[in-house]
Amino acid sequence: MRGERDLDEVARNLEVVRKRIADAAARVGRDAREIVLIAVSKGRPVEKIEEAVQAGQRVFGENRAQELRDKLERLDMEMEWHFIGHLQRNKVNMVVGKAVLIHSVDSRRLLEAIATRAAGMGITQEILLQLNVSGEESKYGMEEEEAPAILEAALQLEAVEVRGLMTMAPLTIDEEDARPYFSRLRELRDELSRSFSRADLGTLSMGMTQDFEVAVEEGANMVRIGTAIFAT
Repeated sequence: MRGERDLDEVARNLEVVRKRIADAAARVGRDAREIVLIAVSKGRPVEKIEEAVQAGQRVFGENRAQELRDKLERLDMEMEWHFIGHLQRNKVNMVVGKAVLIHSVDSRRLLEAIATRAAGMGITQEILLQLNVSGEESKYGMEEEEAPAILEAALQLEAVEVRGLMTMAPLTIDEEDARPYFSRLRELRDELSRSFSRADLGTLSMGMTQDFEVAVEEGANMVRIGTAIFAT
């Protein structure tokens, strides 16, 4: 009986989150179907993830390389994994080829480590460049000024493909405070697209539980939500 109640709760939470995404998209004339909901399963037991899959969720995000590896070993379900946390170069072997998309490429050295691993596996790893648009020292991500050179370097590497940009807004009480940062990431994406016409930067990964509706209004097509789905 407890398991059924938990499953109902995860399913209800997912339904509420999807409705909020759809409402935010409608407010700015967007199609909610173009927005990917990434269920952030960091620290969640595999049983909770299984419940989310049973409720129709297919895309999940992990923050830690070891946790991604362990959950891949334990879960054999129809699902897609993204890596959304800070990635150390000595752990790329746990993530490359396992995650469909690595959101958090924040330096040239990490980019090259991923490319080397992917080339050795004979695959092309899709990535996002993580930018620290807030300027907070506590946030990972490259500075805006670094992005053109790192994107140029990525375009020279056959084993990686840059799909867009990612950022994290400062944690605030008022979600409206996050709007300028999401707007700035969209502007940077547009600027880079004009400068690098051969790059396909269609993805904007931004927005979490506390601010995803504003992110959708500002152009996010991937939102990373954990607490609003799994918290009990």
